[in-house]
Amino acid sequence: QVQLVESGGGLVQAGGSLRLSCAASGSFFSINAMGWYRQAPGKQRELVARITSGDEINYEDSVKGRFTISRDNAKNTVHLQMNSLKPEDAAAYYCYAQIRRSSYYAYSTDYWGQGTQVTVSS
Repeated sequence: QVQLVESGGGLVQAGGSLRLSCAASGSFFSINAMGWYRQAPGKQRELVARITSGDEINYEDSVKGRFTISRDNAKNTVHLQMNSLKPEDAAAYYCYAQIRRSSYYAYSTDYWGQGTQVTVSS
């Protein structure tokens, strides 16, 4: 079984900062990528940031220059530092991990956390 546990969500004023963390636990062969998606009420879930095992990083355009994603491979953990938060950043943020569980079968599966709420007041 694989589990993703998120933390760090909360309420901040516009211009403030939050740091989200997500730790993967369980038995698996490797983690190919980790990242964060978000979903606001009435909107589709969208990719916020992603980092691969080769340290390739992608950001959604609206968060570039404000958010920073990082990974601690030894702890199977990904972080999202969010600075200069805007009201439009408010959403439920979901951790995901693309995980290869088997050393024999070379395929991977996407896993999702429960979500952590980010609220930005103005």
